[in-house]
Amino acid sequence: MRRGRLIGAVGAGAFCLMALAPFAWLVLTSFKTQLEVTAIPPTLWPGGSLEFYRSALSRYGLMHFVLNSLVVAGGTTVCTLCLGVGAAYALARLRVPGRPWLMGGLLLVSMFPQISLAGPIWRILQAVGWLNSYQGLIIPYVTLTLPLAVWILTSYFSELPRELEEAAMLDGCGRLGALLRVILPLAGPGVFTAAILVFIYAWNEFFFALLIMTRRTVQTLPVGIALFQGQFTMPWGEIAAASTVATAPLVALVFLFQRRIVSGLSAGAIKG
Repeated sequence: MRRGRLIGAVGAGAFCLMALAPFAWLVLTSFKTQLEVTAIPPTLWPGGSLEFYRSALSRYGLMHFVLNSLVVAGGTTVCTLCLGVGAAYALARLRVPGRPWLMGGLLLVSMFPQISLAGPIWRILQAVGWLNSYQGLIIPYVTLTLPLAVWILTSYFSELPRELEEAAMLDGCGRLGALLRVILPLAGPGVFTAAILVFIYAWNEFFFALLIMTRRTVQTLPVGIALFQGQFTMPWGEIAAASTVATAPLVALVFLFQRRIVSGLSAGAIKG
């Protein structure tokens, strides 16, 4: 038994090292100097220079991309949750004709490859004049993240006792009041899990951001970092520094709320 646990621990440790090694190399590179980055053989430990962070901020306007990503990811999360809560509540509580087909359709839509949606979405946004605008990127993101949010929230709402709602309605709450005052607080872990996953998707997404946001003033962080490269040079140090800035908030979110995220995902899976 002990030998099995030891093998499992070694395997888990090796897997974690493999998963974290690229990010660790990225962070170490961001604190090197230009000479250390181009040294042969490469140096492992950096000298602690902030040269690349200063360059990414001043020369490449890193904070501008960060703010754009915050606006897009935050807007996507709010819109997805507003729509997802209503849709999930209706699917869980009301007699919706063809409910299994609707749930299957949501799952099917979430599996569509992005390239198959690129042409229609671009033509629609061009027609309404929303290319290079925040709402032009938030709306496609909402359509892509809404199925996942509805699936997670429907599982939670379905498992909450109906008696709680009925008691609230007997006390004078309407259906909306019961949803806001009783159901949503109880479904907090599911709502929080959906919000985190949606935010992470919108923060990391690259394809639609590159397609829709062609002006530098509205480009998000992944696209901005990708366009750091010059015609004849590749600024690896600045890219490493900017990528560290882009990844650090997500790592912090997962570490801070990992217990709630895991409980939200596992509870949703069991209850669904």
